[in-house]
Amino acid sequence: MTLDKYRDLADGVLGPFVSAADRLGLTPDGVSWVAFGFAVASGVAFALSSPAWYVLGAAFVLANGWLDLVDGALARAQGVDGDGGDLLDHVLDRYADIAMLVGLAAGVDAYALGLAAVTGVLMTSYLGTQIQAVGLGREYGGLVGRADRLAIIGVGGIVAAVTLAVPAIPARAAGLGVVGWLLVLFAVVGHLTALQRFYGAWADL
Repeated sequence: MTLDKYRDLADGVLGPFVSAADRLGLTPDGVSWVAFGFAVASGVAFALSSPAWYVLGAAFVLANGWLDLVDGALARAQGVDGDGGDLLDHVLDRYADIAMLVGLAAGVDAYALGLAAVTGVLMTSYLGTQIQAVGLGREYGGLVGRADRLAIIGVGGIVAAVTLAVPAIPARAAGLGVVGWLLVLFAVVGHLTALQRFYGAWADL
């Protein structure tokens, strides 16, 4: 069960944001690039790893996720949705994922965990598009989809900020802090989600 299954519900509340973007003369591709900018900014904020920067990074992650919905809705509203925009959106999303996770890993000097998390996330996304490529439709299911991932990173950033800002709150468990465990989660669940998608698609072939 993932938040991605509620995309249609989210589309229902995007109207004012789509209208605002249209009035500003933004194109769907332009919104995609702005969303990507927020993702890179979040990675930089997480790498700085202070309470204030973690909160700001979490806000940037949520902005990226929301704009990632707006670009598609804007494309449909303007009647310009097509393969080119879809390709750009997917490429920028993958680079956005990398920027966020590398920033998290850099902030706590946990590059091995960062590598494991990045590969898990990329394999999850790869399986989703590869399943579509063999004619089974786009796959958003699994243990953790992109919407879930962004929500978890956003919440994790806030929790990391609180544990750093309030000394009375235990900051580490089994040698890892909040961000370290966040990377472990994405590493393990990412690869499990990729395998889940693979076996589900294999059964449908």
